Amino acid sequence: MNSRQRRGVILLLLSVLCALGAFAGVISVIGEVNSKVGPEVVAYRVKSDIAPYTPLDAGRFEQVKIPERWRPTTAVTDLGTVQGKIAVTGLKKGSLLQSDMVVDRPKLQAGEQEIAIMIDPSTGVAGKIRPGDRVNITATFKGKKATDPDRSVIIVVNAKVIEVGRLTPVEKNGDRKGTGTGTAEAVPITFALGNKDVNRVAYAESFAEHVRLALLPPGTEGSVPPADRWYTLDGDK
Repeated sequence: MNSRQRRGVILLLLSVLCALGAFAGVISVIGEVNSKVGPEVVAYRVKSDIAPYTPLDAGRFEQVKIPERWRPTTAVTDLGTVQGKIAVTGLKKGSLLQSDMVVDRPKLQAGEQEIAIMIDPSTGVAGKIRPGDRVNITATFKGKKATDPDRSVIIVVNAKVIEVGRLTPVEKNGDRKGTGTGTAEAVPITFALGNKDVNRVAYAESFAEHVRLALLPPGTEGSVPPADRWYTLDGDK
């Protein structure tokens, strides 16, 4: 082997050693990163914005993997635990799903029925009512005759709210309400009520000029004397 060949072999060996050194450096860095980050685990994030109080199902979320040490203790790891629950607040696209973002949907008790009516957000405690709240339901009626006074009636006391829907376009009823035809927006709100109160709400939703909700303080059950459930302007004179 002549001197030129020996130099070539030495350079080749040096190149191999440098390559092995670089590879060892990369492996060392990867190992260090893995030791700091740790193994990856499953979590779930929101696919698209979810409005408050919306019923939840698995299709609204997507699976992701994140380092175990970065996953919050409240992170949801099983979508079965949120099935049928509702969002307690608005959930933004890309947010990591956590257990404190959802609550159980209020359940019906024996003798109760569900009934949903559309509520004008401008007259129905817009944005403040959520499942589990208690409200008084008030309806306003025009007098049957021109000489009869208009009246306001609390038709249901202490109604339990079990679901709040999304803002929805509705058709105006110009014949009954006298507000003209066209479209407006309303929020469907579902209540758990007894038989008689269901009929009262259905009647008011069909024939009242307006139906309004009065939100009650948390933890209280409203009680209104029968004499105070009716109001006419003449009664203030």
